[in-house]
Amino acid sequence: MIKILVIDDNDLVRASTRAILEAEGYAVDEASDGDVGIARTKSNAPDLILTDIVMPNKEGIEMIRDLRASGYEGPIIAMSGGGRLDATEVLDLAGKLGADACVAKPFKKAELLAKVKACLDNAAR
Repeated sequence: MIKILVIDDNDLVRASTRAILEAEGYAVDEASDGDVGIARTKSNAPDLILTDIVMPNKEGIEMIRDLRASGYEGPIIAMSGGGRLDATEVLDLAGKLGADACVAKPFKKAELLAKVKACLDNAAR
């Protein structure tokens, strides 16, 4: 079973994303910030990480950089509503720092699932 780690400080976003992914047959783990996300990545070895960018403690961009530096090679999808910054700028930066795909929040179910599938297909090659 494919394991996906969802990292977001918003409980509702994590719960709704989990529901979407589990309905498609994925095993889903959750983390509420980048520090917890890094710890879960080390302990559970997810096949794909879906992370928010703007979070307390360790933000998504810093977490992506740290995961890549530590050798995590699985796909990472960055998601952001922008917060204080424009979402497009934030997601562009995430892509430059190691995210394989980006999705702006709020996202549609079909868009999220298409990004997940594309990243997993690319990783399998």
